[in-house]
Amino acid sequence: MFKLYYAPGTCALASHIALEEAGAPYTAERLDFKNSQQTTPEYLAINPKGRVPALVTDRGTLTETPAILAFIASDFPKAKLVPDDPFAFAQAQSFNSYLCSTVHVSHAHKMRGSRWAAEESSFADMKRKVPETMSAGFALIERDMLKGPWVMGEQYTICDPYLYTIAGWLEGDGVDLSKLPKVVAHRKRMEERPAVQKVLAEEKA
Repeated sequence: MFKLYYAPGTCALASHIALEEAGAPYTAERLDFKNSQQTTPEYLAINPKGRVPALVTDRGTLTETPAILAFIASDFPKAKLVPDDPFAFAQAQSFNSYLCSTVHVSHAHKMRGSRWAAEESSFADMKRKVPETMSAGFALIERDMLKGPWVMGEQYTICDPYLYTIAGWLEGDGVDLSKLPKVVAHRKRMEERPAVQKVLAEEKA
């Protein structure tokens, strides 16, 4: 039995959806970020990074969304959440790595500028830049990376819940969705999936 630690509105949604899609046996525990539950000694003993997601397994704890998604897909091969072809699997990993290392970081500059700078004026400058950097990242996804109907084409993979999760931040980041019709269509397609509906209902409860 796995245990997923998450907080609503975070990238942990992708792992939560993937667990549900895979039919994995798991429980999900919500952390209260408003009261800094992620920095308590109890949680830091689970994930010293003080972030989510964290997936507790019988072999230890996994962190970082791309790693958790790849583990879920590998541990539940019957769910077919990654391509069988090694090169195509590497392409899926490349897409998820881009979301993690570039797009998510661009988003984080809106409210976590203290990770990169000390001056208050720098925080404001970073925040002003977010609509531009997020728009650029998703323009690339729209033009070159989202094959359709799913990220990798006809096969639904671990890339899809991750894209769905981060695309959910676009309005708040000041991105013009009218320029991203494929991303918007992907979001609607995701929300028709029973696993996504179940997880969304649980996280909003």
